[in-house]
Amino acid sequence: MSDMSVSALSNAQYDGSVQVADTGLRGMITLRGDLADKGLAKAVKAATGLGVPKQRQVLTKGSNGVAWMSPDELLIMVPYSAATQTAADLQLALSGQHALAANVSDARAVFRIAGAGCREVIAKLAPVDMASDKFAPGTIRRTRIAQIAAAFWMVDEETVELVCFRSVAQYAFDILVQAAKNGPVDFHLPKS
Repeated sequence: MSDMSVSALSNAQYDGSVQVADTGLRGMITLRGDLADKGLAKAVKAATGLGVPKQRQVLTKGSNGVAWMSPDELLIMVPYSAATQTAADLQLALSGQHALAANVSDARAVFRIAGAGCREVIAKLAPVDMASDKFAPGTIRRTRIAQIAAAFWMVDEETVELVCFRSVAQYAFDILVQAAKNGPVDFHLPKS
């Protein structure tokens, strides 16, 4: 990573009914391995202060996070400046095991969608039930938004964070902004 690294869209931001913002640089490490292994859990705890999340969950503490991505994959989030060392520490801690820790920080973009309508924005773009009783804070989905691969999670009731490939960051930002501009879709079913 260069000392001159910049985020995908240089902190671009849209302010409307919700705020859509490039969150800046974030350290991200893909960790592949046996998620039930105690050695892997110990390495994750040492690197982040967090455990291994359950299926479709995200754990966060300060600027660190651990997200379940698949049955054998986690996304480790740390400060950008710590990503290279954290990936090396994980790889060393897991040497001798069938595991891989790869720093993917510069290949990703992260967006924050904040405001009361954040669920509506995502509901327009992803095949996910965004009702509050189905998608609570700490829940993650790895899916598609419009035509691109993405993962997103609820930080709190009015904030979603979304990760996508850096190469499609402008497209992701544009569709998120367009979804924010077009008003609610009212995805909640009427009560009978």
